[in-house]
Amino acid sequence: MIITKTPFRVSFAGGGTDLKEFYEKEEGAVLSTTINKYMYLALHRYFENKIVLKYSQTENVNSVSEIQHKLIKQCFLKTNTNKFVEITSFADIPAAGTGLGSSSAFTVGLLKALYTFNNQNRDNMILAKEAHEIEFEELGEPGGKQDQYACAVGGMNVIKFSPDGNVIIEPLAIPKSTKKELNQNLLMFYTGISRSSSMIHHEQRKEVLKADKFKNLCQMRDMVYELRDTLKENDLSTFGKILDKGWRLKRGLTSITSNNVLDGYYDKAIKLGATGGKLLGAGGGGFFLFYCDPEKQQNLRENLGLKEVKFEFEPQGSRVIYLEDSDEY
Repeated sequence: MIITKTPFRVSFAGGGTDLKEFYEKEEGAVLSTTINKYMYLALHRYFENKIVLKYSQTENVNSVSEIQHKLIKQCFLKTNTNKFVEITSFADIPAAGTGLGSSSAFTVGLLKALYTFNNQNRDNMILAKEAHEIEFEELGEPGGKQDQYACAVGGMNVIKFSPDGNVIIEPLAIPKSTKKELNQNLLMFYTGISRSSSMIHHEQRKEVLKADKFKNLCQMRDMVYELRDTLKENDLSTFGKILDKGWRLKRGLTSITSNNVLDGYYDKAIKLGATGGKLLGAGGGGFFLFYCDPEKQQNLRENLGLKEVKFEFEPQGSRVIYLEDSDEY
């Protein structure tokens, strides 16, 4: 039995600059952190000559070629896995379409499990690269490339995307007291709305080509360094305001990033005491993240009308948390 544990991520700034249409012209950058909410995958050799897959559906097939789930199938092919196994996935919180990088967490975690099963070790940066290749080059998904690296490497980082395609991870070295204060001042709420990030990313890719939207993304990229400096200087007084500015720019990228219902929740949160926030991921639903001073948080919790999900920052990336001794691995 092999079990992998891969964290979800929260992105503070720079989302959209990890799209190929942007970083091939200008260096992209995001500031993000992983959190203590996870995607788990359990794998073991199956008794019969079958491959059994349990996700939102169940597959019971005779060979890799028969696997219907395109992403899982591609992971088997990428790792040259052709043995009979059973794989089950589960997550701490609603994952699909909620803006926490769940698809990439699934891909990275599955690759790690399969490589471990095949007695192969892969550095997490390589896992991130291969996960991106699977999702966006081999399967043609329209999104960016921050999620794979964030959940694979873990921690709070500035992740840079060079025009030549290279990805550079810069861990954010800030005092523990600053991280603790930041964590305490961030609240996350579930909207109950699931959305297709692929559709939103598809629209973003078209909009990036327009001069005004490209300029917005350049500003959003620059905010990564504003937030980084705020944290390094142990001054969180403007953190929420920068989030607010970034969200207003992001909301203007496409007509489907937000809607009247979501805008209503955001405006209400600001009136209740939050200084800024954003929808996580591509937008359109999922989770809201707000920065709110402690003395105003209870008012926000009681009156916003959304379910809060408490979280803490997670310093580690994807890892194997259980490996049963066996001659078969």
